Amino acid sequence: MKKIAVLACGVCMLATVAQAQTKEDKYGVDSVKTITNASIYTELVKQKNFEEALPAWRYVFFNAPAFQMNTYIRGEAIMDYMIQKTKKKEYVDTLMMVYDQRIKYFGDNDRYGEGYILGKKGLALFRYANGDTTMIKQAYSCLLRAFELDGPDTHPGTVVSAMGVAYELQKAGGLSREDFINLYMKLTEFLAARESEGEKVYAPCKGAIDDIFFGSGLADCKTLSDLLTPRFEANRTDLETLKEISSLLRRRECTDLPLYTAVAEELYKIEPSADAAYSLAVMFGTKKDFDRMEQYLKEAIDKSEDPAARSEYNLRLAQLYLAKKDFPGVKTICLAVLKDAPNSGQAYILIGRAYAFGSTDFPGEDFEKHAVFWAAVDKFIKAKQVDPNVAEEANKLIEQYSVYFPTKDEAFFRSITAGQSYKVGGWINETTAARFKD
Repeated sequence: MKKIAVLACGVCMLATVAQAQTKEDKYGVDSVKTITNASIYTELVKQKNFEEALPAWRYVFFNAPAFQMNTYIRGEAIMDYMIQKTKKKEYVDTLMMVYDQRIKYFGDNDRYGEGYILGKKGLALFRYANGDTTMIKQAYSCLLRAFELDGPDTHPGTVVSAMGVAYELQKAGGLSREDFINLYMKLTEFLAARESEGEKVYAPCKGAIDDIFFGSGLADCKTLSDLLTPRFEANRTDLETLKEISSLLRRRECTDLPLYTAVAEELYKIEPSADAAYSLAVMFGTKKDFDRMEQYLKEAIDKSEDPAARSEYNLRLAQLYLAKKDFPGVKTICLAVLKDAPNSGQAYILIGRAYAFGSTDFPGEDFEKHAVFWAAVDKFIKAKQVDPNVAEEANKLIEQYSVYFPTKDEAFFRSITAGQSYKVGGWINETTAARFKD
């Protein structure tokens, strides 16, 4: 019994020592001093007195690194301020220490773990590189590692930063064209997957990396063909590779390349899906075989279960119908677009154009034909209301077609006054408001 009692006492003592060591590890050798200095720098940072906060923050950073995550959040703000004020590289080095030490002590945080911290470090390295290729390379490595660690949870800022840093590194000769293009394809695929799962926070990223990629001058059709043809030849039966190549060539409008034709045909053989049918439709459109283009567009529409993709296919079909002067068909197809994408400004613009182009053959006298332009302009106005991205185009069309409004004299003989409700019949079948050209 005495042995058991002594053993139990020893275990208790060990537990007590362990707890004391853990507490000492967190608070440092002087817990009162740690807490006091943390309170001092926290309050000063809140007041934007970053330089005054530095000594107190430095004590906690070096003497109680495991105390709290705020040591690193506040430290980042302090270092950024000191870098901006002094332009000294020593503070840049300290900022990197802040990130590295945060990874050491808080890198296992569920939400803001190592990947998140590396993303911030990569961006900071790039921001303060001042053309230093070595730092830009380090920044790129950090961002790629962050992407690798966080996978589907990668921060949107990390995604865009990786593309921007890759571009600067490529310009400096530290990254090949092929690696730059491959990164773009990888990030595009990632964003498409996140958006398909309803992650709206990633939506702005697509436009940002597109701007970087297509603005780089590295994505001309010849370059893409030279780089992607060997990849295609080595992966002719790999569905995902074919889809990536097809999507990239379409976005760059390189659909007249022999490579695009070959990829589209292989895709359709392996998987005659909606996207594969659309790829063939684009190919036949490039070759001006519009009957085959229409055939495959309709197949893509019928097979598609994705509203966003289906609206894109329908828009392309509506554009084809506009070129074929099937104006009622344009309206029918665009109404289908609006069911899937209610804020499609392009759909409203196409309907407006169909009205305007169809006015010549609209039944009735000159007044009835001119009144069609009221309905057309209504669509252009609606287009910019639902989609600010088409505002410039819509405004030009409003100005272009308003000159064809009926005159006051024409309206006078029909007892129609400005603002009065007016029904445009026939296939247009719209109620509009009377307006007159000057």
